[in-house]
Amino acid sequence: MIDHEIKIAFKEYQTLTELDKPTYDLCFEAVKAMEGSHSPYSKFRVGAALRLQSGKIIYGSNQENVAYPSGLCAERVALFYWGANHADDPIEAMAVTASTDEFEILQPVTSCGSCLQVLAEYEKKQNKPIEIILFCNDGPVWVMNGVDSFLPFLFFEKRLLKAES
Repeated sequence: MIDHEIKIAFKEYQTLTELDKPTYDLCFEAVKAMEGSHSPYSKFRVGAALRLQSGKIIYGSNQENVAYPSGLCAERVALFYWGANHADDPIEAMAVTASTDEFEILQPVTSCGSCLQVLAEYEKKQNKPIEIILFCNDGPVWVMNGVDSFLPFLFFEKRLLKAES
């Protein structure tokens, strides 16, 4: 038997004001993205903002449906929009935040496994990690350099890809 240990590195800031200006600005774009949230059931609004290499900002917000599996997370809304419309303009960073009137959010909300897998696929597609910024109002900010910080054992099966001609 061999014991293994995985360490996950990320930066934690106490407030948004500690961030550099581009990161700080992207966080406020994620707050703006929450305005598009359709969350009548959970009342849990999530906003995601992607900053592309060109400087363009792409927004995503969670979209719920009474048939719960039919909804979509804010991160995947933004990522799929990027993949369909801007795949030639690499993603530099993604900021994600959440809010609700039901309770106080005291720490950043992390992305679900499905969103992380999509993020991993797009990092691989653009051959470049994406800086991920998670934050909440009046709370800490977590900054990770790529999806490996969340999923050290990513699912990639090269045999699923068709051989290039």
